[in-house]
Amino acid sequence: MLKTFSLGGVHPEENKFSAGQKIETLEIPEQVSVLVAQHIGGPAEVAVDKGDQVKVGQIIATAAGFVSTNIHSPVSGTVLKIDTIIDASGYRKKAIIIKTEGDEWEANIDRSETLVKEITATPQEIIRKITNAGIVGLGGATFPSHVKLSVPPGKKCEVLILNGVECEPYLTSDHQLMMEKGEEILVGTKILMKALNVDKAIIGIENNKKDAIEKMSELSKSYDGISIQPLKVQYPQGGEKQLIDACIGKQVPSGKLPIEVGAVVQNTGTVFAVYEAVQKNKPLFERVVTVTGKSVKKPSNFKARIGTPISQLIDAAGGLPEDTGKIIGGGPMMGKALTTTDIPVTKGSSGILIMPEEIAKRKPSQNCIRCAKCVSVCPMGLSPYLLMTVSEKSVWDRAEEEKIMDCIECGSCSFTCPSSRPLLDYIRLGKGTVGQIIRNRTNK
Repeated sequence: MLKTFSLGGVHPEENKFSAGQKIETLEIPEQVSVLVAQHIGGPAEVAVDKGDQVKVGQIIATAAGFVSTNIHSPVSGTVLKIDTIIDASGYRKKAIIIKTEGDEWEANIDRSETLVKEITATPQEIIRKITNAGIVGLGGATFPSHVKLSVPPGKKCEVLILNGVECEPYLTSDHQLMMEKGEEILVGTKILMKALNVDKAIIGIENNKKDAIEKMSELSKSYDGISIQPLKVQYPQGGEKQLIDACIGKQVPSGKLPIEVGAVVQNTGTVFAVYEAVQKNKPLFERVVTVTGKSVKKPSNFKARIGTPISQLIDAAGGLPEDTGKIIGGGPMMGKALTTTDIPVTKGSSGILIMPEEIAKRKPSQNCIRCAKCVSVCPMGLSPYLLMTVSEKSVWDRAEEEKIMDCIECGSCSFTCPSSRPLLDYIRLGKGTVGQIIRNRTNK
């Protein structure tokens, strides 16, 4: 029997149109806009000036504290300016604009495709290389990877769990990466096991990726301590707490991190980046992005440089369909509508979803009928209808009391609501406000 998490969940239509499409390397753009805030935590501090010459892989912004990451140039060329641009949130954020001139890489980066299996770096060296390379969670959360690997005193990691679930409908970048770079992912897994001093790793893959399960199972026979766990298809199984529950049957307590139950979770794309950083000295300046949609001519998986305008990816997938209603950054459940196609690819850009007009429009919101469907599908055991109400009425103490900060913003509640109520919209608003209240209280 296939494993899954124990509470809530939904099963949206999968629509994996780009499944099986080999990863194509996108042409290097003539100009890139590299945001200095591409991760959870403090924005990086700009380390270059207008007119500077940079190479591929060179640090152009340095981490501003422990919970922050370095940013590296994805191209070689000239820094045109430091300016603000519209990012995926719709707000203007600081970015480094670089004009591409050739493709000259930093000399210490190994550009070969040769698999390097022997791990010579010590645990401390591994974490230092990951820190220097600016690696973050590539599943969308963009949490700095070195922070996860720095286990707090008094805690011990007992198992490393790899997230190969990719439960968001439409997206296939992780799936295809496992199919094409499975062995590199396994070496990356062994690297993280060494850094964490654990002898057990589990790679969770949903059962709609049977080819990946088969391939990774065969490859993992040569890697001690790594097992493949097929999982029932159930959204949002890619959430850390849901994946831990599915793989090892433990529940992370409210307000706590996975290390509380002895687990560290990393996305498979992140682990591939770890392999490249530790074994090839390659910083994180490119990633795989799915471009897809029901009307897209050529649903694809592209390897794109950070800072590439998403318009270039859309053009490579056949252009913007005539019936386009919305362009979503990410998947349909947790992604957000974009205001322009000039937005650049970032470390957290897992996909670009182009939705036809007929399905992009929201249905009119109606009164809550107290059906409790939102409660039954919430994977965190919350009451979304209540959290929406208290957020709408600005009753912030009640919102905190009802554990609004535990919401993982998966959208299962809005997806299942028969009254089409904007549950997640209001809960996100409430989380932002309550989070600020908590921070202000803590800093007093």
